[in-house]
Amino acid sequence: MQPILELRNLNKTFGSGDRQVRAAIDVDLSVMPGECLAIVGESGSGKTTLANMILGILEQSSGEILFDGQPLPAKRKLEHRRAIQLVQQNPLSSLNPKRSVGASIRLGLDVYGIGEKKDRWRLVEQALEEVGLPPEFRKRAPGALSGGQRQRVAIARALACQSRLVVLDEPTSALDVLVQARVLRLLNELRAQKGLTFFFITHDLSVVRNVADRVAVFQAGRLVECAPTNAIFGAPQQAYTRQLIGAVPVVADEELELREQLAKEEAQ
Repeated sequence: MQPILELRNLNKTFGSGDRQVRAAIDVDLSVMPGECLAIVGESGSGKTTLANMILGILEQSSGEILFDGQPLPAKRKLEHRRAIQLVQQNPLSSLNPKRSVGASIRLGLDVYGIGEKKDRWRLVEQALEEVGLPPEFRKRAPGALSGGQRQRVAIARALACQSRLVVLDEPTSALDVLVQARVLRLLNELRAQKGLTFFFITHDLSVVRNVADRVAVFQAGRLVECAPTNAIFGAPQQAYTRQLIGAVPVVADEELELREQLAKEEAQ
């Protein structure tokens, strides 16, 4: 099976001369159709820069980004923008407060010419129902919704565009723990139902355990480790990954044992 997304020797440098900052360094990574790949690392590790290059917001300094085996142009075509959608960190700032929920979702349908014009409000309501919101929510303003509801709207907007790859940039970090769990459960259900592919960016490894098939660990712009989620948590190979896992809240005896084991190995 061919990867839906490939990053080949990807580099991004900001600045010039002696004031250069390398935000992505020789990154080689692929994502398979239907997979959830989590991108983790501390602030400044290059996660969001990577997402912005995939979305075409930033152009890479060198290297290639391939979608369905074809290089993505620096200026994304309409078909690419439709196929690769973003769900942002802050669900309030990602929605135009002057537009109703329905108008925000419908905008993508109009831009990409999805469905017959007369059917688009029905498609908007269908997208809302798919994320567990009543159809009448399309008439509401974003400010009248809770944080969890707004994030569901943001997810509905991506789904309505019939996207194939969804870049999720810290999609639950602005939510409380209970709402976070509900949104993660929704994402898992939608991925299973629709065969979506997720590029899931987070600094929180406790979130990763519930959604990711594989985890790619970044430090200072470099990919330091990439493995199935169980392997990352059960047998991390790099010291940096061990440090990240050591900061994950313990919620089970097995995790406490793993943390103690990693601490002993680090001390040797």
